[in-house]
Amino acid sequence: MAVDNTKLKRFIRKLESARGRHTELVSVYIPAGYDLNRIITSLSQEQGTAANIKDKNTRQNVIDSLERMIRHLRLFGKTPENGLAVFSGNASEREDKVDIQVWSIEPPIPLKIRMYRCDQTYVTEPLKEMMETKECYGLVTVERQEASIGLLKGSYIQVLTVMTSGIPGKTRAGGQSAPRFARIREGMTIEFFKRIADAMNQEFLPLGNNLRGIIVGGPGPTKENMVNGNYINQQLKDKIIGIKDLCYSGEEGLREMVDRSEDLLAQEIITKEKNLMRKFLEILSTNPGRVAYGVVNVENSLNMGAVDTLLISEDLNDAEAERLEDLGIRFGAKVETISIGTMEGMQLRDLGKIAAILRFSIT
Repeated sequence: MAVDNTKLKRFIRKLESARGRHTELVSVYIPAGYDLNRIITSLSQEQGTAANIKDKNTRQNVIDSLERMIRHLRLFGKTPENGLAVFSGNASEREDKVDIQVWSIEPPIPLKIRMYRCDQTYVTEPLKEMMETKECYGLVTVERQEASIGLLKGSYIQVLTVMTSGIPGKTRAGGQSAPRFARIREGMTIEFFKRIADAMNQEFLPLGNNLRGIIVGGPGPTKENMVNGNYINQQLKDKIIGIKDLCYSGEEGLREMVDRSEDLLAQEIITKEKNLMRKFLEILSTNPGRVAYGVVNVENSLNMGAVDTLLISEDLNDAEAERLEDLGIRFGAKVETISIGTMEGMQLRDLGKIAAILRFSIT
C-alpha cells in the first residue's frame, strides 16, 4: 500500500542512517507498471556479476543482499500500483557480524524510473523528490515603506524577498512645496511598485502551473493601489485569489495573511492542521478530561481504546512516532501528523509532541 509523506520521511531517514563498509548496499527502483518477473531475473543476473567482486566480504554481502531482495520480491506477485523501491544490505553495526536486511516501500505517487545500484549508501533521491510539495501559493504583503514576498508550501511559509521603499513620510523636507513633495513621493511609490512586480515575476513565473494562486495583503490602501494599477504581469494578476487587510507587513505580515486566508486555503494542509489543534486546545480549556497529552498519558488512553484522533508532532523521534501511530491504528484512532511550522504546531511540541482528542472522558 502506498504511504503518506510522513511515513516516507521516516523511511528515508532510516535508510540514510545506514553506511556500508564498501559498495555493498543495494538500491532498486521498479517503475509503476513494470513486470516484476523481469526485475527478479535481472537481479539473479546481477548475482552472477557480483561473484567477480574482489573483496571476499563485499562479494558475499552483495550476493546475500540480492538473494534476500529476490525472495522478498517474490512475495508481491506483481508490481504494486505506484511501483516499488527496495533496499537491502548489511544492517549490523559490528564489524564481526553480518545482518542482511531488506526494506521496501510503495511510494505515494507512481515511480517513473528504473534503477539498480550498489554503493556505500542507499539511493534515496527519487523518494526525496516525491516529498517535495510542488504546488504552492504566492504571498505578497505591501505597504508604502515595505514589501515581502513568500510562498506557502504545504504548512510552511518560505520567505523569499523582503524589500524597503525609502519613501519619505508625509512631513516634507524644508524648502519644498507641498505639490513638489507629493510628486516626489508618488514617483518613488511607482518605482517601488515596479520593483515589487519585478520580484514577483522573478519568484513566481518559474513556478508555472505549480503556483495555485497569489494572495496579496497589507495595512491601508497601498495593496489595492498596486493590484489595481498597471504594475503586475497579467499572467500573475490572473492568479490573485484574494486581497487581505492586515495589521502588519514584512515577514510577520506573511504569517498574519495565512491566518486570515483560511477561507481561501480551506483545502490546504496548514488549515487542516490549525483546525485540529484549535479543536484540541478548545477542549483542553473547557473539558480537559476529553483530551490527553504527553507520551505516557496518550499511550494509556490508546490502550483504553479512548482515542478518537491522535496528533503527532513531526518533531517526535521516529521510533516513538511509529510505535504510537501503529498503536493508534490498532485501536481505530485517526492519526494526524502536525508540523511545527505554525503557532499551533509549536504548542503541540511544547505539550510533549503528542496529544489526543478522546472519544470519552477518562477522568
